[in-house]
Amino acid sequence: MAALVLAVTIASLSFARPAQAETEVDVALVLAVDISFSMDTDEQELQRAGFVEALRSREVHEAIGRGLIGQIAVTYVEWAGVADRHVIVPWTLIDGPESAVRFADDLEFERINRARRTSIAGAIDYSLQLLEESGVRALRRVIDVSGDGPNNEGAFVTAARDRAIARGVTVNGLPIMLKRPGYLDIDDLDKYYVDCVIGGPGAFVVPVRAPEQFVDAIRTKLVLEIAGIVPPRPLVQRAQVDLPTDCLVGERQWEYRNRF
Repeated sequence: MAALVLAVTIASLSFARPAQAETEVDVALVLAVDISFSMDTDEQELQRAGFVEALRSREVHEAIGRGLIGQIAVTYVEWAGVADRHVIVPWTLIDGPESAVRFADDLEFERINRARRTSIAGAIDYSLQLLEESGVRALRRVIDVSGDGPNNEGAFVTAARDRAIARGVTVNGLPIMLKRPGYLDIDDLDKYYVDCVIGGPGAFVVPVRAPEQFVDAIRTKLVLEIAGIVPPRPLVQRAQVDLPTDCLVGERQWEYRNRF
């Protein structure tokens, strides 16, 4: 009987575990993923597959293992407008390949949703709430925002970003730039993310400009976030002369659209 209990206990360690109070982790990471209608179904599937494959990768597993504590807490959230923010995989402790793969397996088979509007500000504020409820003590707290358009509903994105920074949280960005700008898309979404969305210690952006870049971009981003590494050079190359970024461009587009 004792041998059976021991075997069950050992087996349970290979599964992703819900995060527990007072557990210490290297990083508490919210993966906040855009599911607005501006993302077509192919883009959404590529985005989901990118996170799944990254969480199964050796590079991510090694980054977790090299941490001071050797474990992280992760949750995966889908967002669109202010009324559409949903936890798809709840806070989970990942302390090695087995628990990382289990998280990826849980994520892979969840249905991908779609919803109206784009509230990056709402996604950041919701992620801040989740970080407060994580039940872990994290050396670093990070919100990883991915999306294909600017904020066009809810609070100003810069205000939400500043609230995160004030709480010591880093906001990183994964701007998805697969389509030519049009309708509610904008030119230079990566620059918009740099100037209006990201912030906090070591914040950075990794743009995705082609479908085949999804897995590599997401894997790179997760490794940097888990390891607490700032990219050695800017991943967004600025022109010599930059015009100021209009952080209200999404709101202005929506207002103009609804005039006609």
